[in-house]
Formats: sequence, C-alpha cells, structure tokens
Amino acid sequence: MKRSLRLVTIAGTALVSSAIPALLYAQPLPPSPSAGAPPPPPPGPAAPAPVYDPQQLPAINGTVTRYTLTPRGDVDGLILTDGTEVHFPPHLSTQLVYAVRPSDAVTVRGLKALSVPLVAAVSITNDRSGQTVTDNGPGFGPGPKGPREAGQPMTVQGRVQMALHGPRGDVNGVLIEDGTILRLPPPEAERFVALLAPGQAVTAQGDAITTPMGRVLDVQSIGPSPTQLSFIQRPPGKKGPRP
Repeated sequence: MKRSLRLVTIAGTALVSSAIPALLYAQPLPPSPSAGAPPPPPPGPAAPAPVYDPQQLPAINGTVTRYTLTPRGDVDGLILTDGTEVHFPPHLSTQLVYAVRPSDAVTVRGLKALSVPLVAAVSITNDRSGQTVTDNGPGFGPGPKGPREAGQPMTVQGRVQMALHGPRGDVNGVLIEDGTILRLPPPEAERFVALLAPGQAVTAQGDAITTPMGRVLDVQSIGPSPTQLSFIQRPPGKKGPRP
C-alpha cells in the first residue's frame, strides 16, 4: 500500500513539473505584422537638448513678484523684486506657472541685456522645489496656441511703475501701480515713450483679459487723461482701434 502511494505521488509530481513549461509556452503571443495587425506607432520626437547648456550661462538669483502676460493672456515671463524682467517663451506658459509662483526664489540662466534689466531666459529653476523649466525650442511645448480669449472693453488709469520689454529689449508695454499690464506695439511704445516713463499718469482703453495670473490690457487708445487719448496704430492685418 505504501509503495503504491509513493508511485502515485512521484507520478503526480512529474505530471505537474511537465505541465508548468507547457502552460508558460501556451500563453497567447502578440499577432505578427503579417497576420494583419497594425504596426506599432512610431516613437514621437524626443525633445532636443537646448542650443546652449544652461549651466554654462550666467545665473541670476531673485524672488518673483509677478508674472508678465502677452496681450492674449499667456504668461511670457517674470518680474523679480529688484525690477529685473525675465523673458520666457509663452508656449511654455503652463509649465512655468506650475513650477514657479510669486514669492518663490528662483535661479534664472540666460543672456542679460546690456542697457535694460532684462534676461532672455533659457532655464528657470525654483530654488525650493528644484523644478526647472527649460526652453528647448518653439516646437517642443504643449502644442499650438488655442483661440484668443475674448477681452472685455475696459478703461484703466494709474501711474506707470515700470516699462516692459520684448526679448530683443524693445519696449512693448508698461506695468501700472494696480498691477495691470498695458501692452502695445513697440513702434507705438516708442512714439509714446515720454508717457510711458515711470511715475507718469496714464489712461488707457482697450480689451482686458483677467486671469489668475494677472490682468492685461491690449491697448487701443492711450493718453495722459481720459480727455487726451490717442488711437494706437497697428500694422496691417492686426486688430485696429475700437470706434
């Protein structure tokens, strides 16, 4: 009887041992391309390395006071407590807002302008969290811009706190004391350069966009007072002045 049980046990063990490889090799295999299955999708383009190594560029340290905005409401940079403007491509607006907020200490690496306190940033790092946003070029962001958000007609008044610049150093707007950003084409900013000097009283009318990141006015007319307004001239194809 004992010999019979031993034979049954040995036979059962051998059966299980031989069944395990069979079960493993019996798993269904993915269909081959010749069987009519669609080929795997090609890998997407990998983001290239920046043209410049950010670590080799000058480092500027400071604390963020506010974002700067384009006329369409995208974040295109930062203003630091010492008045330095940090310009960053607006196609990276979402990444920048998630990585850096007002009152955060940051390290900016980029190229400093000669005559104005402006930095064209290649990378911005939040010193506390370590998050870094790097500009890898216009083709490597969240995608094309969406439709422009509709602005609301508005008149604002205040004193100019500081001039704002584009990445090439040309004046393209101002920040007034209540935090509103006024944007206008660089040729018109040059025409009204005396009005846009810090401390000057200014009245502006245009389309305003208010976001959690701030308020920006796409200026249609501007002057020293509500009774002394001049229309902003725009290049052909751009939005003209409101009647």
